[in-house]
Amino acid sequence: MEMAGPQIGRALVVIVDDRVSGGERSDQTGPLVTELLEEANFLVDGVVSAPGEVVAIRSALNTAVIGGVDLVVTVGGTGVSPRDVTPDATSGVLDRPIPGISEALRASGLAAGAVDAGLSRGLVGVSGSTLVVNLAPSRAAVRDGMATLTPLVPHVIAELSGLDA
Repeated sequence: MEMAGPQIGRALVVIVDDRVSGGERSDQTGPLVTELLEEANFLVDGVVSAPGEVVAIRSALNTAVIGGVDLVVTVGGTGVSPRDVTPDATSGVLDRPIPGISEALRASGLAAGAVDAGLSRGLVGVSGSTLVVNLAPSRAAVRDGMATLTPLVPHVIAELSGLDA
């Protein structure tokens, strides 16, 4: 195994899924996102789950921001069904959206055949000094989204921490 590069920052994963948060189904996605983040040299603080409810999602996001993580990746709740409220919850915590990254996630997801990624209403933006990213829930969307995201995140974190000022 090759040596990991310098730690980019701390991350938290939020799985938005009624059945996972209710204990009816085990979380298959959190371990995948954690592995991809660790490969990208993030220290993953943990994986939390939330039901598809604005208040619960917003609470998980606010906890991460207050906890000072550099990156929060939410997975799920980005579609058009009535329970898909992750972007609506996220918009309430963002100080500044970064539409270019969310557009890149949709475009690359669509090109990769991850239909849920292409149709995602997911947002990306900054809350305090934390980058918040909404990913669609399919494994294809997660894999492609992380591949698109990981080269961009260090630049955002550097700007947020004032390292490149």
